[in-house]
Amino acid sequence: MSQGPVGTSDVVIVGGGAAGLSLAHRLVADGVATVTVVEQPDGPARPAERTWCYWDHADGDGDGDGDGDGDGTGDDFGEAVTATWPLLRVHGPDGGPLTVDPAPSRYRMVRSRAFERLVHARLERSPGGRVLRATADSVRDIPGGAEVRCTAADGRTLTLRSRYVFDSRPLPALPPARTRLLQHFRGWFVRTGTDRFDPAVADLMDFRVPQPRHGLAFGYVLPLAPDRALVEYTEFSRTPLTTAAYEATLGHYAREVLRLGEFTVDTAEQGVIPMTDARFPRRAGAAVFRIGTAGGATRPATGYTFAAVQRHSRAIAAALRDGKGSVPAPHGRRALAMDAVLLRALDTGRIDGPAFFTGLFRRTPPQRLLRFLDGATSVREEWGIGLRTPVGPMLRTALEVPFLPRRPHPAPGTGESPR
Repeated sequence: MSQGPVGTSDVVIVGGGAAGLSLAHRLVADGVATVTVVEQPDGPARPAERTWCYWDHADGDGDGDGDGDGDGTGDDFGEAVTATWPLLRVHGPDGGPLTVDPAPSRYRMVRSRAFERLVHARLERSPGGRVLRATADSVRDIPGGAEVRCTAADGRTLTLRSRYVFDSRPLPALPPARTRLLQHFRGWFVRTGTDRFDPAVADLMDFRVPQPRHGLAFGYVLPLAPDRALVEYTEFSRTPLTTAAYEATLGHYAREVLRLGEFTVDTAEQGVIPMTDARFPRRAGAAVFRIGTAGGATRPATGYTFAAVQRHSRAIAAALRDGKGSVPAPHGRRALAMDAVLLRALDTGRIDGPAFFTGLFRRTPPQRLLRFLDGATSVREEWGIGLRTPVGPMLRTALEVPFLPRRPHPAPGTGESPR
């Protein structure tokens, strides 16, 4: 069964994850364009529920300027926020805790299903937005725009035409890179028999776990209540673990390190995120652009994506509103250059990962550190942070990186960034 063209809109967005829905919301909310989101129908091909985290201004002014102008992630999607934490903590390799207060920023969690419901409802209320449940089969340029051919759940072939297409689907292979690590993880949503967690404190990195021979590993604990939390084991290394290995390591962390006592696991989540200095092409055609992780929105050295997606969505909306035929990069060149150096230093073992990240939190004011991790610091601030890192190994790596060849790598598998 087939069908010809079924309609047009200014923009078609392929993929209904964080990047696709964030851009759709921004374009429709700002009145920039009419939008159709092509989203995978329910079934085994649809991604499992995911967790996205970011830090945002406490008043919801996510751009960090304090003007309350409503263009920040907290202001836009506060209804979908599951939990927030005013304090951040890191446990060093020696077990010593370091707690920082990044006020006025807070760390926030958004669950993908709540986010989808919120954005879907907003698109349904708007005459300029709609969600189409279908599988995108092909995307191509046509005169005056682009075309997406889809297969609906009932087998019909649908054709959508638009001025622009933004494609968030995972790439079949990663672009060539000098360094490629993977951030791979498995997390449990646990419920304990007694109160074991402080709901005010998020443990971003707990290095009291066995370290792999190559890369680094840490625990990650986000309390949802005194007796509930997301407890996660994460590695930065070249190869993911088996599910059985993750389960064993998580069990050791929960029982021997956190000493949770009796607990039950409600649900689990698992994923793989590329950490690479590859150059992700933002354009796949004259009128086709890539967004999200496929477009380079994932911060190479941390895996954080959600906040960058919000900034990138605002930048794309501004570019379309101004009639520009291209979209800006999700991260600045200077931030990517620093990430390339850090990834190479970690991959070669020239720096000790747990000591490096613990030192960053210990020696850098919290607000400045969060701006640094978001790529929003000035050259002067970055110079000051750099002087507090292992200068010799980092300088050697910085001089080496520009001369390294870029090599192809396979795609890392599935999973959107949880950060």
